[in-house]
Amino acid sequence: MIRVVIADDSAFMRKVLSDLFEQTPDFQVVGKARNGKEAVELAAKEKPDLLTLDINMPVMDGLQALKVIMKDCPVPVLMFSSLTRRGADETITALELGAVDFLCKTGGSISRIDAIEDDILAKCRAVAAVGVNRSKNLGNIFSKKQEAPNLKRINIFERKGYSTASREKLSASVQQKAGLSDIMAKRDNPLLKPKASPSPYQGSASAGIKLVALGTSTGGPRALQHVIPKLPGNMPCGMVVVQHMPAGFTKSLADRLNSLSQVTVKEAENGEPVLPGHVYIAPGGYHLTVRGNSSHREISLNQDPPLASHRPAVDVMFDSVVKYGSDVVSVILTGMGCDGAAGMKKIKKAGGCVIAESEDSCVVYGMPKSVVESGIADEVLPVDRIADAIVKRVRN
Repeated sequence: MIRVVIADDSAFMRKVLSDLFEQTPDFQVVGKARNGKEAVELAAKEKPDLLTLDINMPVMDGLQALKVIMKDCPVPVLMFSSLTRRGADETITALELGAVDFLCKTGGSISRIDAIEDDILAKCRAVAAVGVNRSKNLGNIFSKKQEAPNLKRINIFERKGYSTASREKLSASVQQKAGLSDIMAKRDNPLLKPKASPSPYQGSASAGIKLVALGTSTGGPRALQHVIPKLPGNMPCGMVVVQHMPAGFTKSLADRLNSLSQVTVKEAENGEPVLPGHVYIAPGGYHLTVRGNSSHREISLNQDPPLASHRPAVDVMFDSVVKYGSDVVSVILTGMGCDGAAGMKKIKKAGGCVIAESEDSCVVYGMPKSVVESGIADEVLPVDRIADAIVKRVRN
């Protein structure tokens, strides 16, 4: 029996979710909260197997409540998010704070839950399966995260109050006139330096060098923060990433990782070259493949049918890079199911490298488990050691 606490400021949502759980034999609703403060109190009192947590609530919002819960009484949390840019940014923050997964509301606070009932129940079962004890253990693992990545590079435009759009338009010309690039390059703190130029491959595409392909799902946004920010800005190759995530959320994820990293991280665009020192995240709703030869590789996006309900799918990406043989370094991180295992077998057979996250740091040991148990992994490592392994492989 999965004991659930529902936290949502909408009485309608609380009733609809409660009715859904109560009519499902393996769920039991043990509490309902109208705001974040009540959610914290119920989480501590009931110690549920699952907390469904809305982001936008009065008194204490979902993000504030999540911080307290993960610090004082960790439980597996499924966030409910609105499909807006702000909602996407808040969702990425929630995943960083310790939420296991999230679901989009289909239409504001009065959502058509009946349209996503199966998704809700499937997600809830998967999140609950992480377990309270594992949530505590993972909280300890991720609390060891280096302090440095949280110190965003100082940006004069942000300090002056420019919007993102204005900053993008003004950045190049203003920095050139003010000589900011030279000033910033002299700073000792690497997080305050501009992103390193990918010399000696400046401006060129992948020039017969390595290619890193990484796949992940549930728990991936947090895991990626322990991999990508540790990569050097002058990494001599590019990386392509598939994170199972719906449309509208992958750009927020890419922007967040970019703000923490020395490599350039962006949501992938169709037709752009795969450059050294760059990480390309597949947009939600699109499969990502890599085309071209070893001297010029570029991104190709498509909306072919989902593979095992996933679009983007890790196996689709992995299949597209098999042709590069021993130049490929493939990585599989935390996630449910087995997406990526079939593609990694092909990569291994073609002479590529296979790296899998170990069980002790996985939020969900599903996708890596499929790879490890198949016997094809060259390295099985906790998430905080994977960046070093990647760097070593691409420089050999």
